[in-house]
Amino acid sequence: MKKSTRIGILLVIVVIAAAAAMAEWLVIRDGDVTKLPSGLITSVEIGGPFTLTDHTGRQVTERDYLGNFTLIFFGYTFCPDVCPTELGDIALALDELGTDSVAVTPLMITIDPERDTPAKLAEYVPLFHEQLIGLTGTVEQIKEVADSYRIFYRRVEDPNYTYYLMDHTSFIYLLDPEGNVVALFRYGTSPEEMASIIRRHMRS
Repeated sequence: MKKSTRIGILLVIVVIAAAAAMAEWLVIRDGDVTKLPSGLITSVEIGGPFTLTDHTGRQVTERDYLGNFTLIFFGYTFCPDVCPTELGDIALALDELGTDSVAVTPLMITIDPERDTPAKLAEYVPLFHEQLIGLTGTVEQIKEVADSYRIFYRRVEDPNYTYYLMDHTSFIYLLDPEGNVVALFRYGTSPEEMASIIRRHMRS
């Protein structure tokens, strides 16, 4: 898909999905992170092993993604604004990387496993990028991986909607080929900055 076409599709998705800005719930406190410019981090214990199911129905673990850089985002398919925006930014960052993007695996781990089945994710993730992989699991499996990444999420019932929403942390994590978290991108990080930081780690 051409970059200009992808930008147009992503803009349509975001415009249609946007209803009201969701509040960010930041579980990683400033005291937990030694921060460097441009979202780099140097000392924080984040991440760990997991067993989940991808959008094709295959059981996977964190070991399946070793050897490549990995971008991990926690979200859900019914999200009205933050998730499509963040996934769109990931897609544009991959386009910005060009041929270097083959060394990056983007993952969306759902925080709404009751609705986000593999079939649902299989419909959703190709809307953003052909490399994007959707992961789901049992309620217990999702809680375990979310806790290991210090992700906050909770179900919210809103009388203005016919379905429930989820409050959740909106970080994007960059893991190196050994599975270590080497950067954390906060909501609003531009795709260009994201791509620049990924390239920096590729060359280091």
